[in-house]
Amino acid sequence: MQNPIDMSLPVRKLILIPVLFLLFLSRVPAQSLFSLDGSGISKEEFLKAFSKNNNGEKPTDKTYRDYLELYIRYKLKVRAAYEAQLDTLPTQRSELQNFRAQVAETYLKDETSLDRLVKEAFTRGQKDIRISHIYIALPKNPSADDTLAAYQKAMTAYNDLKRGKKFTETALAWSDDPSVKSNQGNLGFITVFTLPYVLETLAYSTPAGQFSKPCRSKGGYHIFKNEGERKALGRIKVAQILLSYPPGATEAARAATHHKADSIYALLQKGGDFAALARTNSGDNLTYQMGGDLPEFGIGHYDSAFEATAFALSKEGAISKPFASDYGYHIIKLAGRKPFPQQFDEETNNTLRQQVLNDPRIEVSRKALYARIYQQTGLQRATLAEPDIWTFTDSAVRNIGLTSYGSVNYSTVLFSFTQKSYTAKDWVDYVRSVRGQRVSGVQANKDLFDRYIERVAMEYYRNHLEEYNKDFAFQLTEFKEGNLLFEIMQRKVWDKASTDSAGLRNYYEAHKNKYWWETSADALLFTSGNQKLAEELKTRLQKQGTFNWRQLTDSAATTQADSGRYELAQIPGAISGATSGSGAQTALTPGTFTSFVTNKADNTVSFAYILNFYRERSPRNYRDARGFVINDYQSWLEDQWIAALKKKYPVKIEEQVLASLPKTQP
Repeated sequence: MQNPIDMSLPVRKLILIPVLFLLFLSRVPAQSLFSLDGSGISKEEFLKAFSKNNNGEKPTDKTYRDYLELYIRYKLKVRAAYEAQLDTLPTQRSELQNFRAQVAETYLKDETSLDRLVKEAFTRGQKDIRISHIYIALPKNPSADDTLAAYQKAMTAYNDLKRGKKFTETALAWSDDPSVKSNQGNLGFITVFTLPYVLETLAYSTPAGQFSKPCRSKGGYHIFKNEGERKALGRIKVAQILLSYPPGATEAARAATHHKADSIYALLQKGGDFAALARTNSGDNLTYQMGGDLPEFGIGHYDSAFEATAFALSKEGAISKPFASDYGYHIIKLAGRKPFPQQFDEETNNTLRQQVLNDPRIEVSRKALYARIYQQTGLQRATLAEPDIWTFTDSAVRNIGLTSYGSVNYSTVLFSFTQKSYTAKDWVDYVRSVRGQRVSGVQANKDLFDRYIERVAMEYYRNHLEEYNKDFAFQLTEFKEGNLLFEIMQRKVWDKASTDSAGLRNYYEAHKNKYWWETSADALLFTSGNQKLAEELKTRLQKQGTFNWRQLTDSAATTQADSGRYELAQIPGAISGATSGSGAQTALTPGTFTSFVTNKADNTVSFAYILNFYRERSPRNYRDARGFVINDYQSWLEDQWIAALKKKYPVKIEEQVLASLPKTQP
């Protein structure tokens, strides 16, 4: 069983231990496991701490009772820290506030909706869909009449399709997409993250061979036809040589470009260097200097003919024949393939999660988050006439001089949360702050007002997060009380143990028989960055005969040296078979080096030079035992302090509740 805080370590080691005290805020429990000074600690709280700190030990009566004693000791120390008002120290408050700000952001997501989007992206990514498209455009900032006209046009096209008219004919008749004349509405294959989320959803919800109803986006109305599906091709990496010709090039110019492309292709077939030919011939200014290398891409990023040729290449190193596009003639070399993941493992989850977070579809999760925030914070909108709000807002922003309009004045509450209300003045101040971004009109006012509510709701929720998220509250309390524990232990135990010279000496004199040297040696210890450096150092030392070990520690940290008396287990290479596990002791001869020992964690290599060898067990003097004395004196001081705390803050264990804790059968 792991002690929540190991008080046996010296102060210099304890300072390096991270604050990992998984301990929780006491509340008035329905069923207390124990009470401290009249305040109950629930069994749920204890079990949560036990499960995180027991190092996998099976829960039994003994392990519960052992851990309960440690937990009670912890709670007593924290109680004493609060009693001493250490939580009011500026450093404590500042560190808690900094920690709160860092951690809070991880809780300001709607994990349920985010997980759904990630799993949805994984499912959609398993297939590519070939889409045909009819697009009915809306003007920027459309009026109601504009929207109605576009909708009616989209419905006319849709009804034509329902009557059996071919999709290509309907697209040519109605679509506002400029490319419809050349592609008859065929967009080629798309996959996940290719289209805006609303259109991606339209594509993946339209069955193969069928067409959709008109779907509204910010730009207009869309009708999709699912022309067919295939298993996802994933992503590829290619290099290209582009023999470009200017727009409006004559047939003769195009033919000449084609001939040059064929010549380069012939050179490649004979083993020509693709990268070198790209650097000297390619007209793609973005890639020619890199040997034609393009960034990795998937379906729907380039011209459909370019993608079709690229994805048709069967193996790495394969080179396409020259083919034409609007830009010129291309020759493509396949550099590698990256299939879309087939298993939803941790790596796939993390990759897709990052893509979702960086994609506009995250707005879906954001809306879900705000809906939850509104519910949890008790958002209440005032029942007011919206025209009054917008008229008052406009007059106030323009400084017309109206102090009220209809049902609205500066002190009118527009909406409120459980502990705070926001008035028309707060709203007007916000409008003034974003005045340059504001667009006139009723809908613009509504949209801006909704953004304002989102902004203040998020701020309010963040400031009260521990009231709405118990995991955040636990983490915050854990950090706070861990810092308090460190502070009070520093004052009550660690500082005293390290500075109380008389107390340490007296403790040593009273417990001399505890401190002994086992078989040991005076030695110089060396650690080098790798095997080669260690061998070079040893060779140099052997040639010198005598040396100042302090001068061997270098600033680049490739070599570290130390000296002292050490027991065999502390001396690298002093116990034969250390790497094999046999652990046989050997006599160490003064004036010799031990064998090299490699540290597997960082591949550093250690060895020792033996000065003197002490075979027999012998008592440690005070100087040699001081580190152990500090450890033991700390434990003694802590035990004395805990005994006093138990008298000051009485502890009562509920034995029936303790006996009811869930156990693993042997």
